[in-house]
Amino acid sequence: MELVIPGSWDAEQNVVLACIRREKWAQQALYEEYYARMMGVCMRYANNENDALDIMHEGFIKILRNIHSFQPGTSLVSWIRRIMINTSIDYYRSNMRRRTSDMDEASHVASFDADAVSRFSELEILDAVQQLSPSYRAVFNLYVIEGYSHKEISQLLDVNESTSRSNLVKARLKLQNILLKQG
Repeated sequence: MELVIPGSWDAEQNVVLACIRREKWAQQALYEEYYARMMGVCMRYANNENDALDIMHEGFIKILRNIHSFQPGTSLVSWIRRIMINTSIDYYRSNMRRRTSDMDEASHVASFDADAVSRFSELEILDAVQQLSPSYRAVFNLYVIEGYSHKEISQLLDVNESTSRSNLVKARLKLQNILLKQG
């Protein structure tokens, strides 16, 4: 076996090709390389660390089953991230009841002062996000973190665009309340 410089494009392609051949060393290398980053993605969508691990493991199973569909020359980390996000959405759909609300109900909600967020650590913010209801958390993550539009979110979560907007406003208000209680 030829040794390659870790992190290089050739090394990534070698690992992908070995994963296609179902070589255990490559599967483990892929898992270890992306574990921390993808755990961060999953934690944003999960209620707790155990749920995040379930999502992540399910995501890696999908990645390894579908690695043959990865297009060389594209970003592997982006491809893996997309699968993790979709797996998180599937988890949300299968385990949570949908809560819908109307935009009118949220019209009185003010936005959260962006400067106030800088006072909290990443872990404090993650903990606050995990305290959101599944529907609020999903919309918040997809819109604020992943950059999806409300139209895209409505299609992914099978809700109205107005519900997506309403849930985002309410998620921000809830986060504000949670963070204010933390200090």
